[in-house]
Amino acid sequence: MAITGSGSLAISFYVLVISAAFLHKGAAETVTVDSQNLATDNVSVIEGETATISCRVRDNDDSVIQLLNPNRQTIYFRDVRPLKDSRFQLVNFSDNELRVSLSNVSLSDEGRYVCQLYTDPPQEAYADITVLVPPGSPIIESREDKVSEGNETELTCISMGSKPAASIRWMKGEDELTGETTVEENYDRMFTITSRVRFSVTKEDDGVPVDCIVDHPAVKDLLAQRHLEVLYKPEVKIVVTYPDGLTREGDNLDLTCIAEGKPQPNQINWLRVDEDVPPHAVVTGSDLYIENLNKSYNGTYRCVASNAVGEAYDDYTLYVYDSRAGEGAPQKIDHAVIGGVVAVVMFAILCALIVLGRYFARHKGTYFTHEAKGADDAADADTAIINAEGGHNNTDEKKEYYI
Repeated sequence: MAITGSGSLAISFYVLVISAAFLHKGAAETVTVDSQNLATDNVSVIEGETATISCRVRDNDDSVIQLLNPNRQTIYFRDVRPLKDSRFQLVNFSDNELRVSLSNVSLSDEGRYVCQLYTDPPQEAYADITVLVPPGSPIIESREDKVSEGNETELTCISMGSKPAASIRWMKGEDELTGETTVEENYDRMFTITSRVRFSVTKEDDGVPVDCIVDHPAVKDLLAQRHLEVLYKPEVKIVVTYPDGLTREGDNLDLTCIAEGKPQPNQINWLRVDEDVPPHAVVTGSDLYIENLNKSYNGTYRCVASNAVGEAYDDYTLYVYDSRAGEGAPQKIDHAVIGGVVAVVMFAILCALIVLGRYFARHKGTYFTHEAKGADDAADADTAIINAEGGHNNTDEKKEYYI
């Protein structure tokens, strides 16, 4: 046999059949390819990683094995490397296996590798090697930095330089959004993926994260995130600082207007609906103060707050009572105490009824009055009356007759 100067081997009497497989850290996707006495694997490997090429022979009768690259150049002839590419290194050589490592895999290494085993007839098997190129970090962009409540916003996510093409998912908080995706293949067989999503926002969306999640077989947990900034009109609430109870003639009234929005309200105004505010009312910022109330001040007082998004208001209805209103009012009845007393009385009555019932049941029977004693044995009415008095027949005692 002779070795050519180009690094490939010319074999006179032997044809070497080799099986090749690229394995990425033991987790590469492989598909076993069998050719008679050979076994090889189709493999996907990530760019820049180290792959392992394994050629396996089931039953070797001393036939020679060699490995060819996609250009049909011999990488290894038995345990000799004629190809001047130091990235290939021998890992194991035996009668049943030729195993070679390839470091720093690049896109140019992709293609079909040939295993040759010289038998009669010669055998060949092929291993297709796919190089995966992970995408770069995604970029998320917004049509506007801030959006007002009720309006629609649009976000765009771009993932560049992947092979094969990546896919993009959208999440707003815990909710998944549906985007429109376009895929563009570049001249270097790389792909650029662009996804857009549109949705309307509310003030509750302020600060909520929106995630652009990129899925690719070469990488996990790749995402870009953007927090929504939503502008909304103020929320207004009037709080009575004084008095705590009824507003009576002669009292003072102190109201505070609480207004929150995004951006913060730049203007707060007090007014009286359908009437003028009392002339001696004092407005200090968000506070309204009226002293020495009288019934002419009755009405609806309104606090109006506004910002760049809009305005909102809250109303307070003032009713001024007589100066002695609420005095001498009956105290509140404690219904719980009344219920307890009624329960105790009812229980006492029930116990008394039970005791009386048991007493009468014990003395139940037939009895005669004193006047009726001896009446049953008397021969006539006179005798019955005599026998009933004292229970004996003494004829000398006083007798009574009835006509």
